Amino acid sequence: MRDWNVLVTVNAGGWKEALRLLRSLGRVAETQFYNVLLVHVDDPWAFVDALQELAARDRGAVACLARVAPVEVIFTFSSAEEFEERARAATAGYAPALASKSFHVRIHRRGFKGRFSGHAEERTLAEALLEAVGGSGASARISFEDPDLVVTIETVGPQAGVALLSRDDLARHPFLRPD
Repeated sequence: MRDWNVLVTVNAGGWKEALRLLRSLGRVAETQFYNVLLVHVDDPWAFVDALQELAARDRGAVACLARVAPVEVIFTFSSAEEFEERARAATAGYAPALASKSFHVRIHRRGFKGRFSGHAEERTLAEALLEAVGGSGASARISFEDPDLVVTIETVGPQAGVALLSRDDLARHPFLRPD
């Protein structure tokens, strides 16, 4: 699926239940990666809200879901160099939101094993964002302890999805779990 806007990881043993639940809310595609599904919905945040409301009514109804990751931008890549270039472009627009804030970058990589390091790319992208914020005359800082914002990148083979999550998003939606 090329137009996904939510990545979902499924708890062990919850595959069939997750498929049933997610198909009632959007278009779902299976991936080659263990317990990873891609979903396309009209509004990713409305989807997350719907799951949260369902969980509030019946926690068991969503127990099959481990993590939900809405994304705002999707890009494709075929090499580590292309990933870095496109990830920089996809996250550059977040620089104004990062001004005077604490943040970190989190990459969840599926595929491209041995071809690039998620941790090294996290550092590289965080440094690029700090530089972009500094270029505007503002400052930001990296923090892993209760940051204001988290820049998330989810890779699924040769595709990646990017989002910016706020502290409020993370507090309201326990499914997000970027770290």
